[in-house]
Amino acid sequence: MITRTTTSTALIAALALGITACGQEEGGDAIPEDQTSFTIGVANEHEAHRELARIAEEEYGYDIELVNFTAYPEPNPALAAGDLDANWFQHIAFLAEHNEASGDNLLPIAPTEIVPLTLYSNHYSDVSEFEEGDTIAIPNDPVNQGRAINVLVAAGLVELAEEIAQPETRHVDEASSTVELQSVDAAQTVNALQSVEGSVINNNFAQDADLDPLADGIYADDPSDPSAFPYINAFVVREADVEHEALQEIASLYHDQRVLDIMDERSNGTSVPVGDVTSEELQEALTDYEEALQESDE
Repeated sequence: MITRTTTSTALIAALALGITACGQEEGGDAIPEDQTSFTIGVANEHEAHRELARIAEEEYGYDIELVNFTAYPEPNPALAAGDLDANWFQHIAFLAEHNEASGDNLLPIAPTEIVPLTLYSNHYSDVSEFEEGDTIAIPNDPVNQGRAINVLVAAGLVELAEEIAQPETRHVDEASSTVELQSVDAAQTVNALQSVEGSVINNNFAQDADLDPLADGIYADDPSDPSAFPYINAFVVREADVEHEALQEIASLYHDQRVLDIMDERSNGTSVPVGDVTSEELQEALTDYEEALQESDE
């Protein structure tokens, strides 16, 4: 499940232990301010990760080691256990879900991008064409399910029985909604297009299926809407390292034009860089989302 650019059996073993440490006290002391070598966890490593690491090494003198994870639940426990110095793969809502479930207090230090979540259909070219009783597939994990439902609410296809930050299918007012929802594993949302009238598909799975969000998608959430703020992606560290200057500088390299160009190409032009949000604003949004999750559980 885990690969890295330079193989190390010892680190892999340490990461495996870290993955099982969810909920325990965050590992290790604060990173020394003069440290220049850093281990950064990423998901599904690609050329933008490697370009940022190259720039950090060749132009800023940092030694960056990328640790690649193929499953989204893994990088946060590894970071909390002290096996990583930072990770770069998730948005605020995903981080909030992790912190609430684990008791960790991982924090964002710099924004990267926001990528719209898109509805696709092999049957229709506009959301107005959906009919009563049509079925739309959505991811079944809590964070993506909630965001997908909110996309369909914004599209006018679903109504909620109550306002909630991260809705589940049980919060849908079926009698007032145009479509029915079918929850499937996020990786199966592409295949579901063959058997349902629509499917909400995360950008990475759409890319793997050669779906173009701009050309093939029929609706997506608006990155500029305040409701999209929890879906800003960010570099994340342990609480003790939020002020670490080197990590902040490395995270800021995401906005180097060379990295942005790669992300734009990878996302078929849908990646929206977020550079005007402070770490304090990200952390405030995280706290708000965590509190909203707590309220929804009451």
